[in-house]
Amino acid sequence: MPRDHSIKTVLIIGSGPIIIGQACEFDYSGSQASRSLKEEGIEVVLINSNPATIMTDKVTADHIYLKPLTKKSISEILQKHKIDAVLPTMGGQTALNLCIDCQKAGLWDKYNVRIIGVDIDAIKTTEDRERFRLRMLELGAKVCKGRTATSFLDGKEIAQEIGFPLVIRPSFTLGGTGGGFVETKDDFDAALNFGLHASPVHEVLIEQSIIGWKEFELELLRDSIGNVIIVCSIENFDPMGIHTEILSL
Repeated sequence: MPRDHSIKTVLIIGSGPIIIGQACEFDYSGSQASRSLKEEGIEVVLINSNPATIMTDKVTADHIYLKPLTKKSISEILQKHKIDAVLPTMGGQTALNLCIDCQKAGLWDKYNVRIIGVDIDAIKTTEDRERFRLRMLELGAKVCKGRTATSFLDGKEIAQEIGFPLVIRPSFTLGGTGGGFVETKDDFDAALNFGLHASPVHEVLIEQSIIGWKEFELELLRDSIGNVIIVCSIENFDPMGIHTEILSL
């Protein structure tokens, strides 16, 4: 893909503080993205409220802000710098959710900032469990039997339809917060209530559990005209349910 020379300054949104064993890949990818952009002669502005990462070292970006990942912080940066584009995909769900919040607040339009690497509708489709499930069905992909609940009574009804064991998957949460497996009716009420409260939109996808199945990963890169590079294929050592991210596939 040729370089877009109209983009001279890019804002990278980081993932913020992370816990050991979770989301460290975002620090790595963000650091690499910053270095790659700088090699192309593009000025890089980085916001990430995590001092305990190489991503916020002075050599990584041209301008680094250890500010809270909020609309207020983004607004302050946009007032100070002429930002041509924002790259939110390097900061995981934290950055993506902030990107959506800024879009709703009109910040990107106000300062004429393009969103690169993803679009808002794609973010909503991947983070909204029901939209993602329907999109997979539209594409002909097999998915576990399930439905989305937006209330406690909805969830109880769905559980009766599907039967146990179940998986509860809240929408728009980071690192699977609020989700988990439910083996019996006795544990369901508390798990459902927790999931609904963990989701900022009070929405959970309730699916049949296929814990114990073999889990395979296929990582690839694809562009808008259909070119595909297969990065790797992996059979996970642990059975499905240990490494839960792939459950959504």
